[in-house]
Amino acid sequence: MDVHYDSRVKNELSKLSVCLGIINNVHVEKENDKLQRLKEAIYEEVRTRYSTEELKTNPTVRAYRDFYWRLGVDPTKTRPSGEALLRRILHGDELPCISTAVDAYNLASIKTIIPISGLDADRLNPPLQIRFAESGEAFQGIGMAKPVSLTQGTLILADRTQVLCIYPYRDSDQTKIGMQTRNVILIAYGVPGILEEQLKEAVEIALSYIKQVSGGEGEVVRVFSSAS
Repeated sequence: MDVHYDSRVKNELSKLSVCLGIINNVHVEKENDKLQRLKEAIYEEVRTRYSTEELKTNPTVRAYRDFYWRLGVDPTKTRPSGEALLRRILHGDELPCISTAVDAYNLASIKTIIPISGLDADRLNPPLQIRFAESGEAFQGIGMAKPVSLTQGTLILADRTQVLCIYPYRDSDQTKIGMQTRNVILIAYGVPGILEEQLKEAVEIALSYIKQVSGGEGEVVRVFSSAS
């Protein structure tokens, strides 16, 4: 599975990178004891490590916020997903219980503050491409009642037939992980100021968490840079 960058993206948005991870033969459940123990451990870790007052000066948070402003998105209203999930935990709340696999990679995002998408690999039509949307291109994000028309120039991750994500904060409903999912692709989204090693670490942690709570095998981790 490859990820390609459109030439316009390469020219206009330098220093982008994503890390792709693959894990097969997972068994997705609503929840289980292993997941609950993992949640408790990560909640305790990040509540000890971070505070809401200090987040805005965190280098990782700052890099994503700066990139959002560059895209014309206000990061104080539409927060980068890693920051939004972490803030939820720091405020004393918990993750919504979606499924073992989804909750597992969300925990990795909380731990690393790196936005991560989880996709059902069997619903994809590769190769994947990072490009700008065409005016009116349809996208239905998770939780949306119906598709919306994207504005021309919106940065997206897409395959040959559909938009998979508004880069790097809203995933498609059509390719989300469900109880029937057996093969999972994870995408960690990089922006200027985020090292490739950070993306790899985030994906490797997410894969290990999924294995802990949902099983699986045959992980593959690979970074794709707009500079290559």
